[in-house]
Amino acid sequence: MPSRRFPLALLLALTLAGCATAPRAPVELNIVALNDFHGNLEPSKYNYKGADGKTETLRAGGIEVLSGALKAWRAEDKDLLVVGAGDLVGASPALSSMWADEPSIDAMNMLGLSASALGNHEFDAGRKELLRQQNGGCDSPRPDKACKLAPGFGGARFAYLATNVTDSATGKLLVPGWRIEDVKGVKVGLVGAVLQGTASVAMSSAIAGLTFADEAESINKAVPQMRAAGAQVLIALIHEGGSTVDAPDQPDCANLKGAIVDIAKKLDPAIRVVVSGHSHTGYLCKVDGRLVSQADAAGHLLTRIKMTVDPASGTVQSVAARNIILKPGDYAPEPQVSAFLANVKERSREQLARPIARLGVTMVARKSSEAGESPLGDLIADAIVAKMRDQGAQIGFMNPGGIRKDLEANADTTTTYGHAQAVLPFGNTLDLMDLTGAQIRALLEQQWARPAASESMVLQVSKGFSYRWDEKQPKGSRIVPGSVKLNGVPLDDNKTYRVVANNFLAEGGDNFPEFAKGTNRVATPIRDLDALIEYLGKTPDALAPSASLAASARIEKVR
Repeated sequence: MPSRRFPLALLLALTLAGCATAPRAPVELNIVALNDFHGNLEPSKYNYKGADGKTETLRAGGIEVLSGALKAWRAEDKDLLVVGAGDLVGASPALSSMWADEPSIDAMNMLGLSASALGNHEFDAGRKELLRQQNGGCDSPRPDKACKLAPGFGGARFAYLATNVTDSATGKLLVPGWRIEDVKGVKVGLVGAVLQGTASVAMSSAIAGLTFADEAESINKAVPQMRAAGAQVLIALIHEGGSTVDAPDQPDCANLKGAIVDIAKKLDPAIRVVVSGHSHTGYLCKVDGRLVSQADAAGHLLTRIKMTVDPASGTVQSVAARNIILKPGDYAPEPQVSAFLANVKERSREQLARPIARLGVTMVARKSSEAGESPLGDLIADAIVAKMRDQGAQIGFMNPGGIRKDLEANADTTTTYGHAQAVLPFGNTLDLMDLTGAQIRALLEQQWARPAASESMVLQVSKGFSYRWDEKQPKGSRIVPGSVKLNGVPLDDNKTYRVVANNFLAEGGDNFPEFAKGTNRVATPIRDLDALIEYLGKTPDALAPSASLAASARIEKVR
């Protein structure tokens, strides 16, 4: 009778063959995204709009609660992947900016950030400083700040990515365009891009010799390269954004508007997730079936993204996301992060606490009126004219985008260096120039001719300068004829006026090219911050309490 027993070798071979063909279980990838951190090492004010449409104001963010949240989530998944969408530094509070933003780079290292797209603010101090922040070292265009917190600076342990920024002289990318992370055996391709319009929001001298290409086209060109290197799952990190009426934690929102929508629609279908930035808005939207997310700014939110992936084919089976508010106390911070922050605060305490003036109010607001004018904008414009008056300055202009926070004061209305620096963190210097009356009128019309123009970009003007505008008129013709006046006298188109502005505006920044046409130019080494501090110090208690509540009606909107 023939034996029914299989030879041992044959049985083993069949068993191994069965194992080889057994399908692998889907893999869950957990990603955490942040954007527009802007050096906010400590919690800051966050206006949260809920699903009911009501707005709640609270304090959120700061590296302690961020570290605690990431520690808790890593306990759930040790392979957590942390990514960013740019503007990690720049426009930072004094606690970071007074040390050349090195504390913020160190903080991102401690949080375990893997990669981030470049943002426009990474270019604030020029390409040399950007590359120093990436690679480390002390050779900086800001020698008074660099390597002063500690004797050496190691640079970012995460990778800055931008596949659309090219050195015009060499034709090579300024930083790598993409990288691949191995997460649970899945090759995750991260590709970065900064907004193509960086030239309109950065000083021309800071980005000289660089070209900024179309975001979607550049990313799509990188996809075959990433595939060839083994990438299975593709995630785009893009420093460009949009806005929506939906709550920041509304899943699959369908009302996203803005530049990021057109970019997302042009992306290779293989890219299922787009982490965006720049517009300082929280959202979890769907654009042509792909997730487009943003986590507000300043670490107020973190976006938790869960992707289920077939590890054999790399097929993304599902994508889900949540925006989590980071309120201090919700997560126990990492002790090393708390110790680091305490050290930075102690090293900074004396300078930040230095009193500079008594305001007479506890806050001067940057919120603008319906016409686009703000009390704080008035104050800054007055300060820069006062500083340059002996050099002939008659009119001062300030861009509202350069005013980063309200000017706050202590309970006794004393404001400090730290308060003032939080308002003007860029370290911009003041430039003088001559503009004709006709050029000034053309400049004012450019407030609405800009791409994606809004009333929030209405220039702030100094005392004695006034005009009226009518939004019912077409762009290019909104300034009411005869309304542009200096000290009550209509501007003469053919007369020359001496104008002062920060060097960002003077170079045509924020899409105001008329500034760049100014003549008889003088670039001074005087910082706008120093002008503001001096002005406040010379005028103790001069700010009326109403200064915090209303602008001075220098700019009027026709009703």
